[in-house]
Amino acid sequence: MSDQESKTDEQPSAGYPLSNLFFDLRAGIVVFLVALPLCLGIAQASNVPPENLVSGLLAGIIGGIVVGALSGSHTSVSGPAAGLTAIVAAQIESLTFPGFLLAVVIGGILQIIMGCLRAGELSAFFPSGVIKGLLAAIGVILILKQIPHLVGHDTDPEGDLAFEQPVEVMPDGHVEETHGHNTFTELLSLFEGDLHTGAAVVGISCLVLILLWGRIKFLKNSIVPGPLVVVLFGVLLHVIFQKNFSSDAWVIGVNHLVKIPVADSVGAQLSAFFCFPNFSMLTNSAVYIGGITIAIVASLETLLNLEAVDKLDTEKRKSPASRELVAQGCGNVISGMIGGLPMTSVIVRSSVNVNSRAKTKVSAIFHGILLVVCVVLLPSYLNMIPKAALAAILVATGFKLASYQVFQQMWKDGRYSFIPFIVTLVSIVLTDLLIGILIGMGVAALFILHGNLRRPIRRIVETHLDGEVTHVELGNQVSFLNRAALSQLLNNCKPGTRLVVDGTDTDYIDPDVLQMFREFRDTIAPAREVNVTLRGFREEYDLEGEVEFVDYSTRELQDRITPEQVLDIMREGNRRFQENHRLSRDINNQIGATAKGQYPMAVVLSCIDSRVPVELVLDLGIGDVFSVRVAGNVIGPQPLASIEYGVRLSGVKLVLVLGHTRCGAVTSSVELLSEHKNIEQTTGCPHLHSIVDEIEQCIDQRECERLSAMTEEKREEFIDDAARRNVMHTVREIREQSAAVREAVDAGQVMIVGAMYDIKTGGIDFLLDEGRPGESLATTSRS
Repeated sequence: MSDQESKTDEQPSAGYPLSNLFFDLRAGIVVFLVALPLCLGIAQASNVPPENLVSGLLAGIIGGIVVGALSGSHTSVSGPAAGLTAIVAAQIESLTFPGFLLAVVIGGILQIIMGCLRAGELSAFFPSGVIKGLLAAIGVILILKQIPHLVGHDTDPEGDLAFEQPVEVMPDGHVEETHGHNTFTELLSLFEGDLHTGAAVVGISCLVLILLWGRIKFLKNSIVPGPLVVVLFGVLLHVIFQKNFSSDAWVIGVNHLVKIPVADSVGAQLSAFFCFPNFSMLTNSAVYIGGITIAIVASLETLLNLEAVDKLDTEKRKSPASRELVAQGCGNVISGMIGGLPMTSVIVRSSVNVNSRAKTKVSAIFHGILLVVCVVLLPSYLNMIPKAALAAILVATGFKLASYQVFQQMWKDGRYSFIPFIVTLVSIVLTDLLIGILIGMGVAALFILHGNLRRPIRRIVETHLDGEVTHVELGNQVSFLNRAALSQLLNNCKPGTRLVVDGTDTDYIDPDVLQMFREFRDTIAPAREVNVTLRGFREEYDLEGEVEFVDYSTRELQDRITPEQVLDIMREGNRRFQENHRLSRDINNQIGATAKGQYPMAVVLSCIDSRVPVELVLDLGIGDVFSVRVAGNVIGPQPLASIEYGVRLSGVKLVLVLGHTRCGAVTSSVELLSEHKNIEQTTGCPHLHSIVDEIEQCIDQRECERLSAMTEEKREEFIDDAARRNVMHTVREIREQSAAVREAVDAGQVMIVGAMYDIKTGGIDFLLDEGRPGESLATTSRS
């Protein structure tokens, strides 16, 4: 299993918190009440022989106890699945029931193998729109399918979620095939008077009760679960009608009640449960085909349901999918060995489990134990439960799964989420669970392909030192589907275009696309006067080439660029930094190119503050600037010598003094001056006075003494203003103290500019020498 799944598996190892026990037991009771008729109904809908109808209950028991114990999911509940009814019916007809059980065993073994091979990781590829469509579809189906049961129209087996209704339960209990019956015809038949008054009163009363129970706070938070109260209330009404009415319209008959086979004794009840596979059919290839079919369909449905129930989980825990396949496989092996139906993770039971506020998988295990105890020991009492009461619980669950808020949220997410969502929902409602999911996955895949064809790459036009460069970043996978879009992009390059195709983040490139790149680089681009650079590709692709544009400062660039242009480069770089659109640079290429020499454009004198990294805030590369850093960006012999070196010996065109807001050096200087403290005694730094003395020249002494009386906002404004004046003081001192720099300024070779970096916004305010915001400076010799 994957590392992520292993971590998930370790979570319960800390021990079971007893505080969870109440919630888990309560949820287990509710899931048991819902699962009981569903297990029988699915067996009936699967055309199981009458003597083997308990096979559905067996699958529910094993799904609760065995799969619940082995599963890593906290909320999923397993049992016989409505999505498998058609497959089960076909397998039973062709193999007989004992042969079908052998196919179930084989399918379970295959699921265990799939889980060990980490096939569960495929669940990561299910689009969220499809998963949410599955949940909403189950909600709609529950409402549509349970409304007939709610009013006593019980012709279709419980749990058969398919749109088409191929079988019908007759009044005497036997099952007949039907033609043209579906979910909607069942609903329309209600208007023909095909309903039962007593069952309808029970169903509607129970529905009102459970809806109120979920809305009234003290009832919702009470110890007694609402669904249990609903079931007991339904039984009470059934007993009252039976004792006080003689009319069939009010007395709820056996066709409207839960039906569990009742034997004369506990031993007979247990013996009626079991049936065993026919191992003599191991030589029959049809058994293996059946096993493979069951394994694939059950695994797919399990993974989808597991992903869906994780989205319902209020604690947003992630279930280990591969471990779930192993658990399901073990459950199916045991189920097939003793006469049970195949099982999957079941979204109806799981959603009821989540809505009942289950905390851990103990609820699933407990529901399985309840099935054993009640089916073996209390079948007569369970047969007093009206189907209408259980239908009310499922209808309420349906309203939660298919709420208005779900549709509203999917609409807000945009068409790429909403269309797969609504297609999945409608497809599941009108076909069945598996076919609907496949249709939804197909639509989602089409949207992915459409988006991939439209946006296979990321295209950015960048302004580098040598002009504009079109930067194309390839995706992780570049397939033949991307060839047309890439070809169009290359063919649209105009003469003189500087193009960079970056394959740094690419794991796979289709051979046809590689050949297209080679042909463009070698023949088409030179003919069209397009400068193309291919970088970041694997060595075996044979695509790397020389960089066809200047990505760093060179001698040629330094000679021809003007001080104004350097300042504009600084402005543009800071704008990109603020917008988080920094240039993509080939750092290795810059390191190699600057190893033999450097030709920086500017000297930047900045503070040592860690929040103002010069190359980052100006979006510059290796070799572009000399960076001189000193606390408070003050001038002194060493910083001035470094600036002179850059101006006279390295040929820089700009000296930038970069201060910043909330400067620690300025703040300390202001505080020391306002309190008249000795610098060395207060700080323990014997050389700090050289910085403080420079900054104090920019501070108004009288204003500084009123510092303690200022508001926080005024204090911050005062210190930032002092930092701004300090920047312009440094600009003037550089001109006045260095004859070499002053001569270069007078000759128009260099500009000296002050600037303030705002640590809150990341923006830089370039200043005139008087300290006011302004446009880019011309060369100046003013003092």
